[in-house]
Amino acid sequence: MFEFIWNLASFIIALGILVTVHEYGHFWVARKNGVKVERFSVGFGKALWRKTGKDGTEYVVAMIPLGGYVKMLDERVDDVAEQDKDKTFNSKSVYQRIAIIAAGPLANFAFAILAFYLMFLIGVPSIKPIVGDIISGSIAAQAQLPKTAEIVEVAGKKTRDWQDVNLALIGEIGSDSIVIKTKVSDSQYVSSHKLITKDWQFSPEKVSALTSLGITPYRPNIYNELARVGEDSPAHLSGLQVGDKLIALNNEPLAPGWLDFSKKIKRYPNETVDLTIERSGYKQVIKVIPEGIEQKGQLIGYLGVSPKSDSWPQEYRIEISHGLFTAIGESVNRTWELSALTFSMIGKLITGDVSVKNLSGPIAIAQGAGDSAGYGFVYFLGFLALISINLGIINLLPLPVLDGGHLLYYLIELLTGKPVPEKIQETGFKFGALALLGLMSIALFNDFSRVLG
Repeated sequence: MFEFIWNLASFIIALGILVTVHEYGHFWVARKNGVKVERFSVGFGKALWRKTGKDGTEYVVAMIPLGGYVKMLDERVDDVAEQDKDKTFNSKSVYQRIAIIAAGPLANFAFAILAFYLMFLIGVPSIKPIVGDIISGSIAAQAQLPKTAEIVEVAGKKTRDWQDVNLALIGEIGSDSIVIKTKVSDSQYVSSHKLITKDWQFSPEKVSALTSLGITPYRPNIYNELARVGEDSPAHLSGLQVGDKLIALNNEPLAPGWLDFSKKIKRYPNETVDLTIERSGYKQVIKVIPEGIEQKGQLIGYLGVSPKSDSWPQEYRIEISHGLFTAIGESVNRTWELSALTFSMIGKLITGDVSVKNLSGPIAIAQGAGDSAGYGFVYFLGFLALISINLGIINLLPLPVLDGGHLLYYLIELLTGKPVPEKIQETGFKFGALALLGLMSIALFNDFSRVLG
């Protein structure tokens, strides 16, 4: 329940910020062009809060936080007094209307740059992309990608951490080959490895790009020994102690490392199980009852313990940060790269290189918001920037119900010298609404499939 509330709250905060930024872009440029704004609403439906400003605009926070709108004075939908006709949206030149509509998505891109700028100023703790293992027979193994080497470049893009590697790999979906460059330790020698990816089967909803290629990132050793037992946790109430070594679960021996135990204990929510441990050199069996908690729509067993593990080698740790001025260029570059990647992925959805199963909806976004907020403010900034870019790009799609559809109509008007006929616009809006509803239905179906699957 706590996870659900945390994710929901993080989602509402994130979406509220991004919708406000988007609508403020329309609002600010409309006001600068002399258009009267009647209402600025964050959310839809019943108003939870409203206030009329000195400028005559009604500011509203509504119940359904899945969008927002700016209602401008317009003769096509309102009866307008003669003295206000010069303040209507439809009375403005096509260039002014284009500026007002484009301002929303552009505000999202500007916000992404600002969020990345703050993120780089604060500094992002990260880990060098050191290869831990290569799966036998995989695409990476066939390319002889070496273990314990650092990935320094993927498809011509420099890589500082695993996020850079993942983004670069995702951008190469549909390519017949990917060149990865590596170096060992502090050596200056860089080796190139050509991964043949024409038969690359990558399903992002199931596995990561790295796993699908056969690359396992380096991780410090984790042991079947308890380093922490939560106070009043099921483990504590059962008598488990720090230093206990886990030997078997229900008389089934546990494999070395923590993963085997972690997977198995989740199978027994609210059930009594026999846990064989070693304490002070002696084996004993302790009965434990893992608490049933909900995780991604499933009930899993939770004990409230953490394992002993080695520390990350200091030479593997990095912090991605920049100064007051260099952070500007870096944030602009990051926004540009992610925008290009998003446009590329949309193109690959159209061509079929990427399956529509990879579309994500509000549930996936809420989980991402909760996870990033849980990691810390700097990671939440990165998440906000990413979603802001996606929101800006989605609104630029040439669907008549979106900003991009309006811009398409105004571009046609600019080229022909006359507006698109109302009947054609209305037909376009209906088609756009159906197309958007279809995409949202697919995204929601994918969300529920991931949660329930």
